Amino acid sequence: AAVKPSVSDEMILESVTPETEPVTSEADLIAEEVEKLLADMTLEEKIGQMFLARFPGATVTQEIAKYYPGGYILFSSDFAGETKASITAKLAEYQKASPINLFLGVDEEGGSVVRVSNHSAFRSQRFASPQQLWSQGGLPAIIHDAKEKSVFLKSLGLNMNLAPVADVSTDPTSFIYDRTFGQDAARTASYIAEVIQMMKDDQIVAVLKHFPGYGDNHDTHTGKAIDNRPYEELQTNDFLPFISGIKAGVPCILVNHNVVTAIDSQLPASVSPNVHQILRKELNFSGLIITDDLAMGAIESQLDHNEAAVQAVLAGNDLIISSDLSVQAEAVLQAVRAGTIAESQIDQAVKRILA
Repeated sequence: AAVKPSVSDEMILESVTPETEPVTSEADLIAEEVEKLLADMTLEEKIGQMFLARFPGATVTQEIAKYYPGGYILFSSDFAGETKASITAKLAEYQKASPINLFLGVDEEGGSVVRVSNHSAFRSQRFASPQQLWSQGGLPAIIHDAKEKSVFLKSLGLNMNLAPVADVSTDPTSFIYDRTFGQDAARTASYIAEVIQMMKDDQIVAVLKHFPGYGDNHDTHTGKAIDNRPYEELQTNDFLPFISGIKAGVPCILVNHNVVTAIDSQLPASVSPNVHQILRKELNFSGLIITDDLAMGAIESQLDHNEAAVQAVLAGNDLIISSDLSVQAEAVLQAVRAGTIAESQIDQAVKRILA
């Protein structure tokens, strides 16, 4: 039980000022630990941390020892033929093999994009889409689902969910519509705030996507997509759910591959410095910026694997989703050695990742 201090104790307590009794914040402690870790890392290790690599199957432990990836993204095929016990054991083994904890992530959005719950060995039913949840039970159903999903993923050893989708779409014929909340920007922003808060409470890493807003553009998995909407429309519509997520404390934002002409008429958003400056300067986002998968058609139609990875770093990404870790990590390493990428930029990204 708490004991009330005596009068003399109170006088002593009142005489202690912040100058004589400094308080070290949690942020300060984290920053100090990050600096210690960074100081002991080689350039190769730091570059490896910037990759969220496609899961390589049987060669994971060898790849961890050689390339030091920041983490892995698992797809549906990685769960085929597995059980809860087998995948949990594997992921625990991989975490143990890495000197720095790995991000282990999946796209478990619900609805059409589910990597784990579409396998009956893991769950009797797929997680429902946000639109379905909303129609069945409104916001309480969405909150319950977010919690259940986080607990489910964490029970397997996964610690990152590349969700929720913050794109605004009210057109049922558009590519992205089924994956969105299906409501206007204001309602989508409210939905995002609630889901991000729940994921924070459940201590799973949320990845808000797909900045700066997908719009009604076609599928960037298959080829180039051009978004010709005026910047004012993005500011007053598409940015709102991302702003809401940032205010709620989202740790990661994923950038899409659309060429958004009002921001950059040449480069896909994921590798455009202009887009990243908006996130950092205009929206004041201080967390991790992540590329969409660099193996997607919208990138491959414009940049080869080496160029894509180097441009992704130069643009300001902290984490690169890569299906070609060895090639792309080597390309970034050579770019740093050649002076194309400053090592100080690598350090800033790695500090955010470690933190």
